[in-house]
Amino acid sequence: WPPCSLRENILKTAKALVEDTKLLVSGAASTPDKLAQAAQSSAATITQLAEVVKLGAASLGSNDPETQVVLINAIKDVAKALSDLIGATKGAASKPADDPSMYQLKGAAKVMVTNVTSLLKTVKAVEDEATRGTRALEATIEYIKQELTVFQSKDIPEKTSSPEESIRMTKGITMATAKAVAAGNSCRQEDVIATANLSRKAVSDMLIACKQASFYPDVSEEVRTRALRYGTECTLGYLDLLEHVLVILQKPTPELKHQLAAFSKRVAGAVTELIQAAEAMKGTEWVDPEDPTVIAETELLGAAASIEAAAKKLEQLKPRAKPKQADETLDFEEQILEAAKSIAAATSALVKSASAAQRELVAQGKVGSIPANAADDGQWSQGLISAARMVAAATSSLCEAANASVQGHASEEKLISSAKQVAASTAQLLVACKVKADQDSEAMKRLQVMVTDAGGKILLLERAAGNAVKRASDNLVRAAQKAAFGKADDDDVVVKTKFVGGIAQIIAAQEEMLKKERELEEARKKLAQIRQQQYKFLPTELREDEG
Repeated sequence: WPPCSLRENILKTAKALVEDTKLLVSGAASTPDKLAQAAQSSAATITQLAEVVKLGAASLGSNDPETQVVLINAIKDVAKALSDLIGATKGAASKPADDPSMYQLKGAAKVMVTNVTSLLKTVKAVEDEATRGTRALEATIEYIKQELTVFQSKDIPEKTSSPEESIRMTKGITMATAKAVAAGNSCRQEDVIATANLSRKAVSDMLIACKQASFYPDVSEEVRTRALRYGTECTLGYLDLLEHVLVILQKPTPELKHQLAAFSKRVAGAVTELIQAAEAMKGTEWVDPEDPTVIAETELLGAAASIEAAAKKLEQLKPRAKPKQADETLDFEEQILEAAKSIAAATSALVKSASAAQRELVAQGKVGSIPANAADDGQWSQGLISAARMVAAATSSLCEAANASVQGHASEEKLISSAKQVAASTAQLLVACKVKADQDSEAMKRLQVMVTDAGGKILLLERAAGNAVKRASDNLVRAAQKAAFGKADDDDVVVKTKFVGGIAQIIAAQEEMLKKERELEEARKKLAQIRQQQYKFLPTELREDEG
């Protein structure tokens, strides 16, 4: 802890700040110049005080960070009180003695003196390790009381926050309550200091979030009053818990420690009521944008929109004069276009149906309703999102390949590969939907039986929506393969008539064949590696199914 000279400097500067406080209060009834001068003087003094306190905290060393935090919090409280006092002084300037602003000024001055006194007590307590925790807890109790006063004021917050934010902030109260009970049972000064520091933030965050959420748009007066009441009740209950811990520190008897459970139960009850009030603020139409199931539905709808956009590009490429079916009666370019269009239509319908199935699961309470299953629901939602993205990406690639192939800019092999990837990704999406679904549900029946537009002619899906995509993919594969093989048949190979030249030609052909086989094997290995990397991000059910 700092030498005597530093402690004396803190004491001296704090006393100077108290004198500045007196000048500020009296300045409200004097000229604006004197008031401004008093404000400037107090600002300079608080800056100096903050510096010497920081030096004192630094002298404690890095081995005692919690005590350092206690000191920093103490000077923060003084600075905040001074800021409030300056504001109150400006508001009370030139006002009569019975004006309400004068009462606010007196209250602000009282808080200022209290916080400066608390700082000096904290500085003194740091010298004695046996009382550090006790002093830190006393300072925290005073801080929470001041925060509660602000919370209970009629002032409307400058901004609002969501009810979900208010619910999240109650988690800090629950953690701090457990910490306070543990500190009361252990009576160790370091545990008490940690509790004091955690309690300040937990209660402050809860009060701020509660009041901001209470003024969230469309919150009724009844719900607002209820939320504010239980925000106060929660704080008062927590203050009683901390004060009981103080009593235990002075007299650590088993009977007093046994009473900790009752105090913590009161806080827990108020937290429950506060959460219910926040839930009432949401209304029936409110959804949490961070809910995995909400994210999954958004992604599914986005994937469907992406597929439809890709399909529109195909429509613009070559207008259809009449309904056609992708078969061998069309020439190659028409086969490619019609098959690609039918695949795009099938995948779009499949993704939309998957979205409907996901909504049904949420409505049935099988997803998102049980907090204990949040991690599992999140993993399932991520698997659904991943599968939907793969379908959208594969369909988009297929449409681009079809476009390029018709214009002569891409190979038939790329088109075949794209079609196969669409079939594989839609199968994964179907499995992702089935993981948690009831096979007899309406949504799953729609997934199993859907009608998709395939080039102007209705195609009945006999088993699953994914089968429609696979059938369309197979049509495209056959069309592209037939065209590729037809072209290969037309290519003439000139065979040399001389024996030596013929042998050389055979060797060269065999060499080229071996090279192609080696390239094919390498390509297969690369594809396997890519799939392995992709499956790492899928749920276990999908990985096993794919295997």
